[in-house]
This record gives sequence, C-alpha cells and structure tokens, in this order.
Amino acid sequence: MKLDIATPDRLLVSTEIDSVEIPGKAGYLGILPQHAPLISELAPGTIEYKHGGSTEKLAVSWGYVEVLPQQVSVLAETAEKAAEIDVPRAEAAKKRAEERIRSGAKDVDLERCMASLERAVARLQTAKS
Repeated sequence: MKLDIATPDRLLVSTEIDSVEIPGKAGYLGILPQHAPLISELAPGTIEYKHGGSTEKLAVSWGYVEVLPQQVSVLAETAEKAAEIDVPRAEAAKKRAEERIRSGAKDVDLERCMASLERAVARLQTAKS
C-alpha cells in the first residue's frame, strides 16, 4: 500500500508501507491494505507507519486523510518526522500554552491556547516515543 504525507510546504513521505496508524478526529485509525475507502479529519497526534520491518513516526496537526484500498494520502497543516522535532522548543510551547490557559485572563484566546497545547503534546509524544 502506498503512503503519501504532505504539508503545504513539502512532501514528507511517499513510500510503500505494510500498515499505518493515523490520529483521526474520532480516534486513531488503523489502516491495512484493502481498507474500505474513507475520508477523515486529522487530529493532533502521531502517525506511525510500518514498512520492511521498521517503524517510522511523525507528529501531525490538523488536516485530512483519504484512504483507498491501496493508497493513503495525508494532507496535514504541519507534520514533522520524530528526528526533526526540537524538543526544548516543544516543551517551551507546552509550558506557554499551559500558563496562558491557567491565567484565565480575559484577553486569552482559549481555543487557540488549547490548539497550541495539543500540538506541543503531540510533538513531544512523537519525539519521545
């Protein structure tokens, strides 16, 4: 089965795979060859795919996935391979988002802060797994 993962800036992955696990809006989706067609919104999380006995991971945030029997296409707002993630930067972003949420200030955009927190947590989980 073919997997393509792209962002507006670049194509990160274009390879043959054995299986893939994708963070969908309603939960993680396990995809094997000959999967029924579907389209889902992505949630922040880790894409994990297996090919040739190895496992690769990427952090993604928001976008869409299209599944066909022999093709999985992921269009993500952001995506980073585990080795590319700047852990200190992700930890700082997580801390900033948590502090802004806790502050309860009227000028805080809570929805934006929660999105930043989810993205930072997904990046950290991917980098540390």
